[in-house]
Amino acid sequence: MESVGSIILYFIVALAMIVFSVLAVTTRKILRAATYLLFTLFAAAVVYFMLDYEFLGAVQIAVYAGGIVVLFVFSILLTSKPGDNRERLTSKSRALGLFAAVAMALMGGWALVSRCANFVAKPAMQAPDMEQIGTALMGTGHGQYLLPFEAVSILLLACIIGGIVVARKR
Repeated sequence: MESVGSIILYFIVALAMIVFSVLAVTTRKILRAATYLLFTLFAAAVVYFMLDYEFLGAVQIAVYAGGIVVLFVFSILLTSKPGDNRERLTSKSRALGLFAAVAMALMGGWALVSRCANFVAKPAMQAPDMEQIGTALMGTGHGQYLLPFEAVSILLLACIIGGIVVARKR
């Protein structure tokens, strides 16, 4: 049975994730949006730590909150003036967007509820050690991830080079 404190902490973290996610997509200042995204990613790391997934929490902080947000800020500073307010987007299809968002939320809720009824108790899994995780991430066999890891690193390098080229033209 979980303690009341951990349940309260979960709801606080969930509320923070919701608030910062909404702020990230509604603010008109792009650096603030990147900062709100950073807070959202930190809150996701807290959820991982609460679930006793220390490795995933550490990866969330190191890769996403650390590397990806720094890359976003770097590219923002290279390509635009970060202090500028952008004008509000106007669209004639705002009602259509709201309808699509509500429809997707309902579909996601239905999928979650329909799958929760099928859960049965499964035997406890043993947590993998660091050697197994490292082999799975950096191996070249079936179900291992060295090739996608290298592809993502080349993609990020191409994005950085593209940002520098765009910045030099100005």
